[in-house]
Amino acid sequence: MTRRPRRSAAPMRVIRLLLGTFRQRLWWGAALAAFTVLAGMGLLSLSSWFIAATAIAGLQAGSALVFDVFMPSAGIRMLALGRTASRYSERLVTHDATLAALAELRARVFRGLAASRQRVRQPARALSRLTSELDALESLYLRLLVPACAALGAALLTAFILGMMAPWFGLLIGLWLLLAGLGLAWALARAARAPALRRAMAIERLRAHAIDLVSGQTELLMSQRLGAQCQALARADQRLASADRQLNRLDARAGAAYGVAGSVTLALALLGVGGLADQGQIGTAGAALVLLLAMAAMEPFAALRRGALEAGRVWLAARRLGGPLASGPSGPAAGPAVSAPEGALHLNRVSTRYPGSRVDALQGVSLALGPTERVALIGPSGSGKSTLMALATGAIPALRGSIQAQPHAWMGQRIDLFQDSLRDNLRLAAPRADDTVLWAALDAAGLAADVRAMSGGLDTHLGEGGLGLSGGQARRLALARLLLKPHRLWLLDEPTESLDAATAADVLKKLDELGAGRAWLVATHLRREAALADRLLVMRDGRIEAEWWRGSAGFDAALAGLRSD
Repeated sequence: MTRRPRRSAAPMRVIRLLLGTFRQRLWWGAALAAFTVLAGMGLLSLSSWFIAATAIAGLQAGSALVFDVFMPSAGIRMLALGRTASRYSERLVTHDATLAALAELRARVFRGLAASRQRVRQPARALSRLTSELDALESLYLRLLVPACAALGAALLTAFILGMMAPWFGLLIGLWLLLAGLGLAWALARAARAPALRRAMAIERLRAHAIDLVSGQTELLMSQRLGAQCQALARADQRLASADRQLNRLDARAGAAYGVAGSVTLALALLGVGGLADQGQIGTAGAALVLLLAMAAMEPFAALRRGALEAGRVWLAARRLGGPLASGPSGPAAGPAVSAPEGALHLNRVSTRYPGSRVDALQGVSLALGPTERVALIGPSGSGKSTLMALATGAIPALRGSIQAQPHAWMGQRIDLFQDSLRDNLRLAAPRADDTVLWAALDAAGLAADVRAMSGGLDTHLGEGGLGLSGGQARRLALARLLLKPHRLWLLDEPTESLDAATAADVLKKLDELGAGRAWLVATHLRREAALADRLLVMRDGRIEAEWWRGSAGFDAALAGLRSD
């Protein structure tokens, strides 16, 4: 029997990655936050001691003349200036480190999704959820780790100062602060987990229903479902409001609990001060310092309230993101990936079915692709060409049969380009490639001259979806990314679709030259693409209906039946 993975493994993987990416900067931010709190407590305590000591010294002329007012004043000014500087630095460092860590995590998540090669249903909603989950992780550091470090520093400072007066006193107050402050935060996080999860789910439903209502109102009106959609939107809003009300009640109760804990801390400090004063171990000025220090000691723990309320949402986000981060290249078959012992790709009586369908999209398909052979899949729309390509790329699993495949490079009719530099768009295919390798790929793809003519060269920023490049340039950029992968198997899905005849001819010429010695599997309905194949497979109704080799009459007839330029 295989051991099931623990449910906590995925969230902890995300948390370790988030906190370990920019570990030094993150800990510097937490240290600055702790110093800010300590400086505030020191400022309050020293000021109270100075006021009380000055008042007492002023009662007698002799003590007033020898009382040093300069050192405490300098300490107060230093703490005030240090607190201001550290607060500014803490905000700057913590937010910069958080954004940098989330940016790195976002890149790793998308690489993990690409490596998993899983087909995503409703990708727009999946992307929206993924974005919100990444944003939710900022609470882990800014509202949990940073306040926890500050609260721990406050407890240690209080215990240290009081321990200098009496060790038992410092130990008692320090333990009380840790038990009460962290215990309340833990209890709040546990109580808020369920409503926080409900709130996250309600926000997702509300967003989805709102998008469906706005984008599909014509279809909803024609199908007489507009009223039902509005009601679904209202129900999602009610669930969100209910979760918000529950979280607000928990927040109010936690605020009251921290207030009571602060009062208990002050009462314990007052009892301790009374005992020490009765024994002559502490004076009036020292008593004022202890009391004000005790009053401020619980406030950093109260700052954990917001983080505790969002802890359940953070845990859910980390759990969901753990899967893509753990994903790696996997085989397209139902079982483990197996390299093809002979040839580049081998399908043995493979069948598959899409979720929710009762009919197999592919039915017992067998295919053997030689190490340098080019095969084109042709046939009418819905015949199974795209499904077979999805099986070969690993986008969908096989229901029956087996698949043996070598690692492959993919180029489809849709070019995925991002709002980033040309360099980073190329490095999606080879993250460690240097500029020399990138320029070589661009030159081979026929795009180097165009990029050199751009003012930024490889640093040229593209708009959303590759805005700034023509269709031919985008296709050549995709070809350059294809060349950056060293794999000997190319999977091509209508690589010149929507290009004009001249550009398509140039791109196909490049593919023909640069793809020499590689195995190709091409899904197409264009004559210009199928003409490069050594063999044509005619598909219909999820089966291979016919097979024609180059030079045969059937090959020429099938080629002539395809759409021309």
